[in-house]
Amino acid sequence: MTNQPNATDLYNAWLNDPNVDEETKAELRGIADQPSEIEDRFYRDLEFGTGGLRGVMGAGTNRMNRYVVGKATQGFAQYLLERFSSPTSSPSVVIAHDSRNHSDSFALEAACVLAANGIKTYLFRSLRPTPQLSFAVRDLKASGGIVITASHNPPEYNGYKVYGPDGGQLVPADAERVIASIRKVASFDEVKRLSPEEAEARGLIVWLGEDADERYTDAVVSQSVQPDAIRNGAGKELKIVYTPLHGAGNLPVRRVLEKAGFTNVHIVPEQERPDGFFPTVKSPNPEEREAFTLAIELAEKIGADIIIGTDPDSDRMGAVVKNKEGRFEVLTGNQSGAIMAYYLLSNLKKLGKLPGDGAVIKTIVTSEMGADIAKSFGMSVFNTLTGFKYIGEKITEFERTGKHTFLFGYEESYGYLTGTYARDKDAVVAALLICEAAAYYKSQGKTLYDVLLELYAEYGTYLEQLESRTLKGKDGVEKIAGIMNDWRTNPPSSVAGVAVSQVLDYKNGLDGLPKENVLKFLLADGSWFCLRPSGTEPKIKVYFAVRGNGLGEAEAALKRLVAAVMERVDALS
Repeated sequence: MTNQPNATDLYNAWLNDPNVDEETKAELRGIADQPSEIEDRFYRDLEFGTGGLRGVMGAGTNRMNRYVVGKATQGFAQYLLERFSSPTSSPSVVIAHDSRNHSDSFALEAACVLAANGIKTYLFRSLRPTPQLSFAVRDLKASGGIVITASHNPPEYNGYKVYGPDGGQLVPADAERVIASIRKVASFDEVKRLSPEEAEARGLIVWLGEDADERYTDAVVSQSVQPDAIRNGAGKELKIVYTPLHGAGNLPVRRVLEKAGFTNVHIVPEQERPDGFFPTVKSPNPEEREAFTLAIELAEKIGADIIIGTDPDSDRMGAVVKNKEGRFEVLTGNQSGAIMAYYLLSNLKKLGKLPGDGAVIKTIVTSEMGADIAKSFGMSVFNTLTGFKYIGEKITEFERTGKHTFLFGYEESYGYLTGTYARDKDAVVAALLICEAAAYYKSQGKTLYDVLLELYAEYGTYLEQLESRTLKGKDGVEKIAGIMNDWRTNPPSSVAGVAVSQVLDYKNGLDGLPKENVLKFLLADGSWFCLRPSGTEPKIKVYFAVRGNGLGEAEAALKRLVAAVMERVDALS
């Protein structure tokens, strides 16, 4: 049996590899006396999961850098050539990137590797939203796509996501083929590369222009439910504060809102320009109230009706609205999703445009409130595993079979999509839809918080919470595995005094869904919790959901459930 190189061997191999540049070697020499740092950087290859790569930037096999990007792209190129080459055609790829440090250089590196493999690449000259990449793959009829982003992770992270010809992230079967292809790339010597100048001269890098932006903008604006009402006054009356959180959403969101008829839009000036260090926030995550601190200050100053924020690659959208006390409150992803679903379905019904075979898609960790709303309008509801790629896959299935009309897809982590122009969550269309809903209900004298309370009164008070524990490094990976094993092999019979009625283990596949390391516990009172290791971060995530009669009852039940579960999780951490 061949011995696998250890971290120190790999560290020295990088130092002696003529393919590794001097700047990278200097960084590695700087940690020569830090064995734990060497171990963490080289104890494994940065894992290419079903969503691609994501990790801390730096030198090493377990880091995001141009060499890891190059190797992954060489493997992706070989997969594309095997699958899409024919005597009459060859594969093509679209590449986009966000505002993170090195995103532009990683994107160009990927394009140069693809070009060296004879694959034509369409490249945006500057940052663009991830959903625009999804749209562009479909629009240009490309074989695949790559987006360089680490979504809402802290500044030190970056990532690499791969898309298929339908514009969706690769689902497990295709991702496994790409992973197998990447594993065949044994060394940097096997990574082919053209210079940007040569690739462009040979027509293998094609730069996308304003016409690509216009087509995407038109596709998003066409999702407006009541375009005439917005353009004829409602859009002017709504006062909006928007923060792109230093990311890619700034121009696309403003462009779409303006074209739809929203003219009273105020941008948070300190967070307007792209900046990979995200200097004004701890984390550029619209799920967290801290990210909206500056936006709330501006909104209070100008008397705004709604605040919206998007993450660095503009695929997640968060909304902030005034509660009954007049204070701005950040809506959860589940709450925003329920409001948008209700607005969309109720108004399509009023307009006589609600299809009888309409469908709403959500993930297994998303609230049941949106599902209940959809069912009340006679819509079918489908559950998928966590990850918008599965929602995108379902949309493509509907198109292929003709059995359902996709209307709305969402997940609790602030990802939403209406329309079939893309196959990934889109913060740009979510911004349009939530603002349209806010304008519509404002014309009736209501805030979105008023609407949320009305939905609670009609469908029940659904409350959810997400807890996560970050466990970094090799030890962290082992602890997360230990936590999952403990809950899997020793499932509780009751939690917080409520009997566990069913345990759903998705490890070997369940309900026709792919295999995934997820455990979901259903309780006798209708509440549930779910344990899931993150596929993109060194975290274990625990999702909680309850349904009560009124906020007081639901809040108390949620508090008890969270405390009981997290006590056991933390004891194992």
